[in-house]
Amino acid sequence: MQAVRSILVVLDPAHAHSRALTRAKLIAGVTGARLHLLMCDKKHDHSALLSLLGSQLHDDGYDKVTHEQAWHESLHESIIAVQQAEGCELVIKEHRPDNPLKKALLTPSDWKLLRQCPSAVLMVKSERPWTGGKILAAVDVGNQDKDHQRLHASIIDHGFEIAKLAHGELHVISAHPSPMLSASDPVYQLSETIEKRYRDACMAFQAEYDISEERLHVAEGPADVLIPHTEQQLEAVVTVIGTVCRTGISGALIGNTSEVVLDALVGDVLVLKSEEAIAHLAELARG
Repeated sequence: MQAVRSILVVLDPAHAHSRALTRAKLIAGVTGARLHLLMCDKKHDHSALLSLLGSQLHDDGYDKVTHEQAWHESLHESIIAVQQAEGCELVIKEHRPDNPLKKALLTPSDWKLLRQCPSAVLMVKSERPWTGGKILAAVDVGNQDKDHQRLHASIIDHGFEIAKLAHGELHVISAHPSPMLSASDPVYQLSETIEKRYRDACMAFQAEYDISEERLHVAEGPADVLIPHTEQQLEAVVTVIGTVCRTGISGALIGNTSEVVLDALVGDVLVLKSEEAIAHLAELARG
């Protein structure tokens, strides 16, 4: 978070005093980041409202505030175009369900933003304040390739920084696969050997990142079930997850985590991408 110098805050024309802005103020208050307010609406002029919000933020002590109204084909394309133009390292957007039937589900536009945006995205799903809350970082300690290792470090660093700025407590979740008799590697044929391998990896992980035993949650099963279960058990206010996949969230970091994870989470979700994924998506955005 300390590396975040500029935050793009996506405002909803129907809800100007948004949760996204509340989260952005909390982060900018600690990091000193610039806030760039964006209203995506091709039908109405919101310049007066944006100026008012900018003035209010300035009065509240936020000196670096800019704003604009923009529209490029679609909502997610508008956000990405502005993110690229302004060089924002973080995009914050509130998720508001369309109707009670879709209460837990992200909209197609939100999904496209998460998949295609060449930066970290914080999806604000809850009204609960972060202050004093639990932060959950989701990693796959059993995956030792370099891309995942770098992303693990980023996920844990962001988790610690959010916990620090929110005066909260960081917890870490790592799911490991169930045994498969058909697995080519004998380690994955027995539950005991899988758990031992993950436990050994966890000990090294704990030592490297100074994670205490009671804040590390290792369990057998699918990540897209265990992560939301742990989040709700802890009542975590933010969950940090990541992806190294060029195509975005559908190839997420934790095992074979699917988009189900994000729909099932109750609190806010910070989605980080590997440096390779960001570079690839930025290239696509420029094209």
